[in-house]
Amino acid sequence: MTPTLINLPKATDPNGNYAIIEGNTIPFAIKRVYYLYDVPSGAERGGHSHIAQQEFLIAVSGSFDVILTDGQQSVTVTLNKPSVGLLIGTGTWRELNNFSAGAVCLVMNSDVFDEADYIRDYDAYLRSQGL
Repeated sequence: MTPTLINLPKATDPNGNYAIIEGNTIPFAIKRVYYLYDVPSGAERGGHSHIAQQEFLIAVSGSFDVILTDGQQSVTVTLNKPSVGLLIGTGTWRELNNFSAGAVCLVMNSDVFDEADYIRDYDAYLRSQGL
């Protein structure tokens, strides 16, 4: 399992830098955007998989780890640069942890919220993968 990291186009300026997400920067049209912040020390987020939706995560501030698994292999990706995002495709279980103080995780989804698109139980996830 190889994570898909995408380097965002960025511009530097004496007054501050910025990263750009537009057009085909990521491989889906963005239908939903939210962000995680003030995550308490030791807390975990995620703990689910999507059936049809894709997600793109960026550490816009601070850092955190994303543990990805397909039920057979796992990989941990540390996000800590606001100009690099992680693309998570369908059928991938994800957990987020190890949030630094002040970390902000920006999440972009390929569709609006739909509870039916979530698999929130790991055993059910494994069954959905034929494992």
